[in-house]
Amino acid sequence: MIKAKDIMVRDVISLSPDTEISKAVELLLNNHFNGVPVIDANGLLIGVLCQSDLIFQKKDIPFPPIFTILDGIIPLSSSKKLEKEFQKISATKVEHAMVTEPVSVDPETPVSEIASLMVEKHFHTIPVVENKKLVGIIGKEDILRILMAEKRVDS
Repeated sequence: MIKAKDIMVRDVISLSPDTEISKAVELLLNNHFNGVPVIDANGLLIGVLCQSDLIFQKKDIPFPPIFTILDGIIPLSSSKKLEKEFQKISATKVEHAMVTEPVSVDPETPVSEIASLMVEKHFHTIPVVENKKLVGIIGKEDILRILMAEKRVDS
């Protein structure tokens, strides 16, 4: 059975939380990455920054739904959610735009489980973590390479 450790890229390009958004965009575009792990000074995975997180900045500022009664205003949505959206839209640093507490796998995770995560959760990039430290990364292309190798063996 093929596992994460067999296909992961070990030389991972990552970002720090204080990286400027413009540098992160440049990194993603120049390397054709969909997502990049964000690590702290100790090499611990603290987030993932994806293209969709950056595209979020072009979203219109949401107008929160409200209900008025007797000159009182009652918000119909969470103020925390609204605050998080404003933070992402106005982000200048990676820490403000990244997904915190990202889904990750360990080196022993079977590829079938990784493929399921990618398909069911629409993940394109999955960090590989061991003892909370980033040790690798798996992208959709890494899964596709397995398919190519299997086709060659079957031929």
